[in-house]
Amino acid sequence: MNNNLRQYTKKNLNKSFLENFFSNISVTMWLIIANILFFIVEEILLYINPNFIDYLALRPAFAIQGKYLWTFLTSMFMHAGLAHLFVNMLSLFFIGVFVEKLIGKKRFLLFYLLAGLFAGAFFVFLSAFFGTFPLGIKIFGDPNIPGLGASGAIFGLLGILAVLTPKAKVYLIAGPLIAIILEYVLEGMLGANPILNILIVIIQIYFVFSLLAMISFNSKLSKFALPLKISFWLVPIAAILPLVIIGLFVSLPIGNMAHFGGFLAGAIYGAYLRTKYPKKVRLLNKMIPQ
Repeated sequence: MNNNLRQYTKKNLNKSFLENFFSNISVTMWLIIANILFFIVEEILLYINPNFIDYLALRPAFAIQGKYLWTFLTSMFMHAGLAHLFVNMLSLFFIGVFVEKLIGKKRFLLFYLLAGLFAGAFFVFLSAFFGTFPLGIKIFGDPNIPGLGASGAIFGLLGILAVLTPKAKVYLIAGPLIAIILEYVLEGMLGANPILNILIVIIQIYFVFSLLAMISFNSKLSKFALPLKISFWLVPIAAILPLVIIGLFVSLPIGNMAHFGGFLAGAIYGAYLRTKYPKKVRLLNKMIPQ
């Protein structure tokens, strides 16, 4: 035992500062770093040629024909602007760190990637086969419009928690989401009305302010972000169902089917873990405040 301890200590002492630093970074943080780097590359490529979007984002009409199949993976690391990136990475940080501790680094990374791929496949299948008529487009998405973002994989993590720790409480930040929806609703209602520009500026100011308030750790400021404390099992319902209903009347740039696909993958894996480790799951739920 002492010899093993000495070898372990010697091994760690011989590590350089950078080796120690990088070995302590969580998988969640590595994924966040990867998303940020990919976003920078994405912006550069699209600035050079906007048509590069076909090689980065997942377009169901192409994928169903077997074209650009690598976009199932690349689309998971692409985002439609800084706001989209910021919201997804903030969600990934808070949810990912928790799930990573529950299931371990290797399982977490493998599941994250598989959930994102499954979410993409789910989106492609439904959009390509059922998004061929007006109502189908509103529910399942237009197969000619590409999808991108990490939210499918993130909803997979939510799916795990919804099954493993259904009664645990979490804050759903409603303010920024409401701002995005309101902007598109007003655009649909007002069209080219000059008042629309003023309202959009106000909404965007609130959007940025609510994001800053959310990470300010000031309880009074954070209320402006409209945090809603709900149980984990309610999060996917609250985050998907209202958007599907609103999408019937207003075109929203949100991949509901990818979100649902990711959640479904997480729920299935969560059910597997709950069945395989019933005692650990019961102990976990006793430790987490309900």
